[in-house]
Amino acid sequence: MSELVGNVGWMGWNLVLALVPLGLARFLFGHRPRPAWLLWTGGVVFVAFLPNAPYVLTDVLHLPRELAATHAGPWLAAALLAQYACLVGAGFVAYVLSLVRLERWLAERGVSRRAVLLTDLGLHGLCAVGIVLGRVFRFNSWDVVTDPRGLVDVLAVPQPRTLAVLLVLFAVLAGGAAVLRALPAIVDRAARSV
Repeated sequence: MSELVGNVGWMGWNLVLALVPLGLARFLFGHRPRPAWLLWTGGVVFVAFLPNAPYVLTDVLHLPRELAATHAGPWLAAALLAQYACLVGAGFVAYVLSLVRLERWLAERGVSRRAVLLTDLGLHGLCAVGIVLGRVFRFNSWDVVTDPRGLVDVLAVPQPRTLAVLLVLFAVLAGGAAVLRALPAIVDRAARSV
């Protein structure tokens, strides 16, 4: 039981960070016009914080150790699995909803579908980089301002293994977002066929 309670602090913090880009997307890319300076400044903050939403996918790295330390039986293991599933699900849904909000906002301004797709792909790539910077190199979103030199030093010479991890993360983000977007249509089609 202590595993469940012990996770609440860091999981809660990671969930708050995962919801920040969604809040920013709703504010910046809503229906009310915003001044250009606010869109540019807010857009930079949005991009800096966006990797926090899918970052929670990597928190499952803690799960095997916690499951191995669980001696209270299958109920506690099931509760741990549910706790992680909720965290990962909420974070990834926040990620996709943030992207959808941005896409709609861009489309309403006449941006072509191709440019919106390229923006999405670029954001998946930037998020993959952000996740690696956070998980491997322990940087935070605010280090863009507080430690830009450290970020540049790490990014200057990427290692081949890091590039492989980036490609896998990019595929997971792009593929996962595509699947999540397709789910409503699949469920709707299945419901009609019953």
